[in-house]
Amino acid sequence: MSNYLKDSMNPSGAFVLTAIIPLLKLLSITVIGLIIANPKTKIIPKATFKLLSKLVFALFLPCLIFTELGESITLSNMRSWWFIPVNVLISMITGVFLGWLVVIICRPPPQLNRFTIVTTAFGNSGNLSLAIVGSVCHTKDTNPFGPHCHSRGVAYVSFSQWVSVILVYTLVYHMMEPPLEYYEVVEEGDNIEEEEEEEEEEQEQEAELVNNVSRPLLVEAEWPGIEDKETEHSKTPFIARVFNSITSLSQNNFPDLDLSTERLATSPRSIGCFTEPRVVRKIRIVAQRTPIQHILQPPTIASLLAIIIGSVPQIKAFFFGYDAPLSFLTDSLEILAGALVPSVMLILGGMLAEGPNDSTLGLRTTIGITVARLLVLPLIGIGIVASAAKLDLLVQGDAMYKFVLLLQYTTPSAILLGAIASLRGYAVKEASALLFWQHVFALFSLSVYIIIYFKLLLV
Repeated sequence: MSNYLKDSMNPSGAFVLTAIIPLLKLLSITVIGLIIANPKTKIIPKATFKLLSKLVFALFLPCLIFTELGESITLSNMRSWWFIPVNVLISMITGVFLGWLVVIICRPPPQLNRFTIVTTAFGNSGNLSLAIVGSVCHTKDTNPFGPHCHSRGVAYVSFSQWVSVILVYTLVYHMMEPPLEYYEVVEEGDNIEEEEEEEEEEQEQEAELVNNVSRPLLVEAEWPGIEDKETEHSKTPFIARVFNSITSLSQNNFPDLDLSTERLATSPRSIGCFTEPRVVRKIRIVAQRTPIQHILQPPTIASLLAIIIGSVPQIKAFFFGYDAPLSFLTDSLEILAGALVPSVMLILGGMLAEGPNDSTLGLRTTIGITVARLLVLPLIGIGIVASAAKLDLLVQGDAMYKFVLLLQYTTPSAILLGAIASLRGYAVKEASALLFWQHVFALFSLSVYIIIYFKLLLV
C-alpha cells in the first residue's frame, strides 16, 4: 500500500511520506498506550506500566545496546565516532545558553530559574532517539539510510549515552537541588509543624512504597526504584550550604553538614584536610556527596561490555557472527531487544494519560522552554552539524551518523529530569507538567524536522 502511494504521488510528496511514516508508527503505539492507561478505561493498571518500565530499564535497553553496539564498534570506529559524545556536550552548552535567555525573557519564578535552564539544556538522547531510529529503519522494502541502518543507528545513539549519564548524575543532580534561600524560608517558618508532620509523612511514604501506585509514572519512566536512591542530603541545598559557609554564613546554622574538625580528625585524611585550602576541601566534600555510583546502571554496564568486547577481535568472535560459539546468546538478547521500541512508546502513552499536573512555572515560561527546546535548538543544531561536516569532522558518506547528531538537538527534555526532580524534591509538579506538554508538541516538531533532515541528508 505504501509503495502504491509513493508511486502515485509526486517525488516531493513521496519524500514527505517516507519521512513522516516512521513517526506515525510511533504515534500509533503511543496512542494505544494512552488508551489502555487512561484512568477512565483502566484496561491496564498503572502498576503494570511501572513494571514494564523496569523491564525496559533493566532488560530490553541493555540487550539492545549490547547486541547492536557490540557488533558495530571497533577500535577504528571509536576513533572516527569521537564527535558523537562531543556533540552531546555542544548541544548541552547551547541549551544552557538558550535556557538563560528564556529566564531573562520569560522571567519565571526566581526559585525555578535553574529548573528552566536545565530543562532547556538536557534533551532525551536515549530511549526516544532509539525509538525514532528503530522506526525509521523498520521498512520491509528499502531503508532510507542504506544497509545495516538499524544497527548503525542504535550503535551511534548508544555510544553517546555514557556522556549523558555522567552529566545527569553529576551536573544535573546538583543543579536540581532546592534553592537555599527558599529552602531556609520553609524551614524557619515551619520547624515545629515539620517535626509534627514527619511521623505522618513517614507513614505515608511507607504506604506509598507498599502500593507504589500513587507515584507518577513520569518519576519511574527512566529510573525505576528512584525512592531507594534517596540520601540524607538528596532533598537539601547541599552545595549552597557548603560553599556559603565560606562567607558570612556560619556552620552553626547547618549542623547536619558535619564539617567540623572533630569528624575530620577521625579520618585518615585529617592531616591533609587541615593543610588544603578551604575551597578545595569543600569541593572534595561535594564530590564525595555526588551519587557517582548510580552511573553504573544496567544500560551503562551494557555499553561498557559492548565497547570492551567489540574492541577486542578475539573476544568479539565468540559473541558475534554466524559461526560464533555464543551466537545463540546474542540471538536471544536480540529477541528481547526487539521489545524496546513498543515498550518505550507504550510507557510514553501511559505517562501522557496521567495528564499535566498543576505548575507554578507559568504559561509564558512553559512556552518559552518549549519553543527554545523544540524549535530554536534544532535550527542551531543544523548549523553546528553542517559546520562540522565542512570542517571534515564527521564520518564521510554516512547519512545515519549525521541523522543521529541532528536528533540530539531535536528531542524534548529528558524524562529522566522528572526522576531527578523527585529525588531532589525540587519542581516535581513543574517537571511533570512541562514534560507532558513538551512531548505533546514534540509530535509535531519532530515531524517537521525529520522531513527537513531527510531532505538535507538524502537528496
